[in-house]
Amino acid sequence: MDQVDTSDVELAQLNNENATCKEFDNNWCYHLSAPKAGRKLKLLETEELVLALPLIYRLIPLTEISVRRDWFVDLPSEEQRSQLYISLSESLSVLNKKRKHSSPVATELNDTNKLLNLYFSDYGWRMVRKELSQIKKRKKKSHIEISNDLVIRLKEYMAINQIDTFDQAIDSLLSDQAGYAADMYDS
Repeated sequence: MDQVDTSDVELAQLNNENATCKEFDNNWCYHLSAPKAGRKLKLLETEELVLALPLIYRLIPLTEISVRRDWFVDLPSEEQRSQLYISLSESLSVLNKKRKHSSPVATELNDTNKLLNLYFSDYGWRMVRKELSQIKKRKKKSHIEISNDLVIRLKEYMAINQIDTFDQAIDSLLSDQAGYAADMYDS
């Protein structure tokens, strides 16, 4: 199965609540009313797939619904829930395969986003985005271990040079070293 059928008619039948939009343009279609203030929710973007897919796979199993009931849209029957779960799983699988082969994924991502919008409640998607944001933050930072002696010396360097953060201090030292190396090369 290459593509999951997510026509507007099927989406309307599966979604028992009133969505506040008709087109999916990477914005979340709210099941209840859209918030008056604050940042609007976004659906998945291509750049997020590597980090988002493992999170989504972890959150979508039917067993998670009993643990986090308010995260998911309340569907009229378990059969509809199972059908939506299967469609979403297949769509994620197709999307992941295309992504791994470096193929364009716009159509598959759009289909998956539609299904995610049907599967998660407004609150649930907000929590998914919050978890994804935390994952992104963790990926941006590295942790290194250095001895206490070096930490003390680095803090002294920061005080002397009026530097606020360890990042700035290390950057300053590396820049100084690069400048010194360039001067030695020119001589």
